Amino acid sequence: MGRRNKTPYRILRLPLFLLIWCLASLAMWVPAVHALALNDHLTSRAFFYTGVLGLFLVALAGLSLGNRVPRYGMPGQLLSLLATFVVLPLFLAVPVQESLRNTSFLNAYFDMVSAVTTTGADIYADPGRLPDSVHLWRAMVAWLGGLLMWVAASAVLAPLSLGGFEVTARGEPGGGSDAPPQAQNSDPRQRLILISVTLAPVYAGLTLALWILLIITGETPLVGLTHAMSVLSTSGISAVGGTENAGSGIAGEMVMFLFMFFALSRLTFSNDTVTVGSGRLDKDPEFRTGVLIVLIMPMVLFLWHLLSTFEVGGQTEPLQALRSLWGGVFTVMSFLSTTGFESADWQTSQQWSGLQTPGMILLGLSVIGGGVATTAGGVKLLRVYALYLNGMREMERLVHPSSVSGAGSGNKRIQRNGAFVAWVFFMLFALSLALISIALSAVGSDFEHSLILAIASLSTTGPLVEIAGNEPIILTILSPIAKLILCFAMILGRLETLAIIALLSPNFWRS
Repeated sequence: MGRRNKTPYRILRLPLFLLIWCLASLAMWVPAVHALALNDHLTSRAFFYTGVLGLFLVALAGLSLGNRVPRYGMPGQLLSLLATFVVLPLFLAVPVQESLRNTSFLNAYFDMVSAVTTTGADIYADPGRLPDSVHLWRAMVAWLGGLLMWVAASAVLAPLSLGGFEVTARGEPGGGSDAPPQAQNSDPRQRLILISVTLAPVYAGLTLALWILLIITGETPLVGLTHAMSVLSTSGISAVGGTENAGSGIAGEMVMFLFMFFALSRLTFSNDTVTVGSGRLDKDPEFRTGVLIVLIMPMVLFLWHLLSTFEVGGQTEPLQALRSLWGGVFTVMSFLSTTGFESADWQTSQQWSGLQTPGMILLGLSVIGGGVATTAGGVKLLRVYALYLNGMREMERLVHPSSVSGAGSGNKRIQRNGAFVAWVFFMLFALSLALISIALSAVGSDFEHSLILAIASLSTTGPLVEIAGNEPIILTILSPIAKLILCFAMILGRLETLAIIALLSPNFWRS
């Protein structure tokens, strides 16, 4: 009896990857029921039978493992995350290909990798090509991928000093650190369950609240749900091709704008990873840095277009000017959080001044990214802030070489070598960007497209391929090798380079 209480649910003894596979199989029945309600029996059968097959495979794997407990603790869970992004999309792509019938399995695999990594690169440019249930499935996969990152940040990455925590931790990346209370438990499996039970209701509740608000603003239920899931997961997946085609209008954009703040700092929804410094949101350097960027960048763009209007002798209409300002605020926040939604008023500024906004600004915002331990990608705000503090300190030493820097309230979370580790990661990110760009150029893409595709993949901001360049990049015409390169880049951008290096280190597995 005591043995049964110790493991009340036998399924929880399965490796993390198989648990995720089981959850994905069960999730397939949601679009199956949705398609059945729409009398789309082909799509319904594809998802239902694939879900049954997935559960059957998990059952076989569970029987083969028997009473064996996975050997590896934290390294095994990190390897399970890698397998989730590499292997699981092979299974997730099966019902997508069966539902469309006119697409290759590679395109379906690319789409699922893009979804589960919350990149949102839309290989099916025409939304009308996909059944409504497939739109729902793509948003669900991205949503579950975002939840996985929420949980993994505290249960896996924080104890290993990875994913941005290497800037604040005292240990070396991949070698452990001062863990939060949840990470002090000696059993990684129990810690994972505890954090999942704590964060999943918060994640689902925020999504439900945003969905209801979008419906109130006039959005249809399906589009509202996909947009709500996309905002919380920062995937930018839409059933209508973006917010500019949505029915909720500027009211819906304002609602989504508020929920995008959850991608700027983990303190907006949890303080489970705070070990040093203040847990107050107004003292959080990531949140303050993100808000500062959201306030300054749109104002700079607004003044730039305003001055251009005066130079050409155009008339300044107050309403059009305000809509132009709002378009900049929403789009800047969207790409800083690596969501990638474009405001319907983003083009208003161009029509107002006749001056096109360069896509390089959006590329830069996506590279900066959102907060550590959120669903956002990019370099992360905390690393940028650490480099900023180090730069300010070095300039201070140029003026006062013998000065001693005190630990202010803004840098208590950052360790002594935090700026050095942040710089190492930034150099690894730049090196990865260069290598991916060169690889894409070698298989037929020009320089501009290669750069945009590389940044979109590594920063997990897929909508960049449609808006950053002079013309949208059509992903379907890329060569199969280019698509596989982009899949690798999306996985690398989601897990980050330091985590991949840690997995390749023999010392990491002996720890």
